[in-house]
Amino acid sequence: MSNNQALAHEKLAQATAVLDEFDVDAWLTFARETSLQPDPSLGFVYDGDVTWASAFLVFRDGRHVALVGYYDAENVRQLGAYSEVFGYHQGIAEPLRAVLAQKDPQTIAINYSENDVAADGLTHGMYLQLLRILEGTPYARRLISAEQIVAAVRGRKSPAEIERVRRAVATTELLFDDLEQFVRVGMTQSEIAEYAHSRIDAMGLGYAWPKPYNPIVTCGPDSPVGHAAPGEVVLKRRHTLHMDMGVQQDGYCSDIQRMWYVLEEGEEIAPPEVQQAFEVVLSALRAGEQALRPGVPGWQVDAVARQKIVDHGYPEYMHAFGHLLGRVAHDGATVLGPQWERYAGICERLVEEGNIFTLELHVNVPGRGVMSLEEDVLVTAEGVEYLSKPQTALRYIRS
Repeated sequence: MSNNQALAHEKLAQATAVLDEFDVDAWLTFARETSLQPDPSLGFVYDGDVTWASAFLVFRDGRHVALVGYYDAENVRQLGAYSEVFGYHQGIAEPLRAVLAQKDPQTIAINYSENDVAADGLTHGMYLQLLRILEGTPYARRLISAEQIVAAVRGRKSPAEIERVRRAVATTELLFDDLEQFVRVGMTQSEIAEYAHSRIDAMGLGYAWPKPYNPIVTCGPDSPVGHAAPGEVVLKRRHTLHMDMGVQQDGYCSDIQRMWYVLEEGEEIAPPEVQQAFEVVLSALRAGEQALRPGVPGWQVDAVARQKIVDHGYPEYMHAFGHLLGRVAHDGATVLGPQWERYAGICERLVEEGNIFTLELHVNVPGRGVMSLEEDVLVTAEGVEYLSKPQTALRYIRS
């Protein structure tokens, strides 16, 4: 069994236990042509693509059934995770109704959600098709959102998933060290990013978010802050250098931010306003870390870090303090964010043991640039474990 197959078995077993925990009888992932329209949850029930309409059914009694196009069936069988695999020719409606009639689930969770993009993989067209298939049966009235199922399966990282994230984080830290040796005064953002791309590509790694703006490189006060592609802003002395980078390795991601100050000739340390900004950002990040515990709603963690920034006289940052990390950089479900409209339904979710979060925030230093840190941490029963090596001191570019 390959590592990916073993991981699929692990996550399917976890999904079965989650169904029992939430008193839900079945979880249905209903998809087609996944190379064009992938469901974010598909990778947890099947490690591959499908073409025709396909139904992956996880039942709380441990029986798993896959109904797929005939020419996809052998790939699903080789996974070895499904009790029954049906490969149909003319249509999925009859075999799907037959399986449901045999098992008679009272609740069927399907992948739609108003709040969590990671649980909203069922397209409107596939939803209408599913309703037509179930017309005249009791099962159309038994459909519920799979939001809580997906949040648990996706958010509670298994040991194998944690190890993959840990490796991606370690690789990213080595890349940052390499970049620090490469960077020189007078380089543009795009030159720095192109070097990072050359190293990531040479290692055969993927990108945790799209390559054109990964890494994000912010040089001094004239660079746009946020998800902006590196441009032609030049790195100058007495400015800050900020990089936000994440790789995808073995299917799992990192997401880390690091900070440098570019010393003036004869300067040995950063000016007081730069050093103070770093220390405030670090203290706010640590305050949020201390509040991050299983059972705490995400918005409360954000509030602690946000207040630390405001108490030191800086404007509050206009984003969440942290997000889940996993197969992608923004891994859905719980957000460590304020109770704003855009975080409704996900900032209220409770932090759980096994969650992997980023912790990130920033302030601006007038005339110098942005000051921003981001760490990757695992939630444990007692609190958090850092997967990244936390940056506790400002780093310097000297030449």
